Amino acid sequence: MFEKITDADERGQVGIGTLIVFIAMVLVAAIAAGVLINTAGFLQTKSEQTGQQSSAQVTDRLEPVSKTGNVSGTETVNEVSFVVQRAPGASDINVSSATFEIVGPDGTDRFNGTATSGSPPVLTFSSLKDDDSSLSTGAQILNSPDDRLVVTIDMEAASLTNGALDEGEEATLRVNTQSGATSVIRIKVPQSLAGETSVDL
Repeated sequence: MFEKITDADERGQVGIGTLIVFIAMVLVAAIAAGVLINTAGFLQTKSEQTGQQSSAQVTDRLEPVSKTGNVSGTETVNEVSFVVQRAPGASDINVSSATFEIVGPDGTDRFNGTATSGSPPVLTFSSLKDDDSSLSTGAQILNSPDDRLVVTIDMEAASLTNGALDEGEEATLRVNTQSGATSVIRIKVPQSLAGETSVDL
């Protein structure tokens, strides 16, 4: 007539239910742990990339060693030359990939590191110290702390109105490298250029 349910049967049913709940909790915990691990790994990778890029924007810049100007027959500075090197802690810098902005008393001019064509060209590069020819392959790559590159800007070839600098005038050159680091180089012409062919700026 009626089936008798024993205590042993009840305990078995409770045990199976508990096991199912336990397995479900383990699965949920495993999935949650996997999501957390993946998210943590992604965030770590992004933070490392951000840190490297931020560091490059600070360190991967050019540092001027000297600044000189060529004095024309009209007693103006028509060419500005810089000897540059890598800043301390900087990685390799491709000067050909840099952008240049010069702000003078007569206007602003912007050009990139490939402005070496034209007659005359705005930019010219020459190697001053280079152990492995990285500065003479057409790319101008500063890949050693000992590398020295001479960057010459023809002020009259630039699009500045009356680009040559007169006595006592000032200009600012900003060089932005491929990583986004910016070097600010200030140019100040002496008060008198009489009898000079070249001056420190």
